Parts: sequence; structure tokens; C-alpha cells
Amino acid sequence: MADVLILYYSRGGAVAQLARQVARGVEEIDGMQARLRTVPPVAPVTTVAAPPEPEDGAPYVQKSDLAQCAALIVGSPTRFGNMAAPLKHFIDTTAAEWASGTLIGKPGAAFTSTATQHGGQESTLLSMLVPLLHHGLVIVGLPYSEPALTSTQTGGSPYGASHVAGPDNDRPLSDDEKTLARALGRRVADIARRLAAP
Repeated sequence: MADVLILYYSRGGAVAQLARQVARGVEEIDGMQARLRTVPPVAPVTTVAAPPEPEDGAPYVQKSDLAQCAALIVGSPTRFGNMAAPLKHFIDTTAAEWASGTLIGKPGAAFTSTATQHGGQESTLLSMLVPLLHHGLVIVGLPYSEPALTSTQTGGSPYGASHVAGPDNDRPLSDDEKTLARALGRRVADIARRLAAP
């Protein structure tokens, strides 16, 4: 089995829900499995270290996860049209992996969640794809052959999967959002499998 690393930061739980749907899609592809990982929170002034592992959900990512994965899918809530600081902080620590080419040639993709429909989903997805390009990943999006992409009234974009969580972060994933998240996971896993084929 080859691993697709699904690396995300989720504060209110919406991105974590989306990550689980992406993981379901990954595991629909024979020979592929999802490896869910998260990043610790950051603060302007650190007074207490993060626990060794989160109290619930996915464990914290290790650099070895990057080396071991066949593909990488990153997820973050939107912060002013950009990825959240904890994910960016982790990415900023991957200079050694960049220098050694750890991720070159592996498929990469992104997903996000916002409070509102026009809360910066596409710019956030693009902000996450830029460092993946610097790492040499092969960027994977959602093609318009996915019918939900043209019919969705909630989240979903050719740049990646997304979710509109609502101002109170209480909207469940819509059927279209689930469909597109699973489609993204399937697409990345399928491309990773094809690239690894002899």
C-alpha cells in the first residue's frame, strides 16, 4: 500500500471533516491508503508547548511522513484569503526537504473551508499550491468532468475541494462538497498510483 499524506490544520473542525472525505476518496483507489496528519497551533509568544499529540483526531506530522508519502494533499481554513499560520509555519520548516527534492514528482493538491461563500476559498487554495510548486509536486485539481463542480451551490473549485462552514462554523458538509472532496482524493491517489507504476 502506498500512502497519500493528507496534511491539514483545523481549528473549528470543518477542515478535519473535509480531510476525512478526501481520505475516503483516496482509499477508493486500489493499493492506496490515506495517512491523516495535522500540524500544531502556533502563537505569537509561546508560553506552553503543544502536547506531544493532539487530544483527538490525527497525530502531528513528522518530516518522515513527507519522505514516505506517494502524494501530498494539504488543507487549511482561510485566513484573510490565505492559509492559516500553523500550516504555513510547518511548510516554512521544510527547507531541507526542498533542498533534497523529497517531494519532486509527487502529486499535490489542496482543500479549504471558509465562513462565507466569498470568503477567499480560491485564493487560499492557490496560496497552498504555491509552495507545493516550489517543492516540485505535480499539481492536481478538479476537472469540470466532475458534474458537481458546475452544479454546486456551496463549496468546490477547479483549484481544489472546499466547504462553506457558515459564520458560526455549524453548517455540515453539503452533498456536493463531500462528492468533490472524495473526487479530489481519488484523483490524487489514482495519479500517484499511475506515476509509481513500472
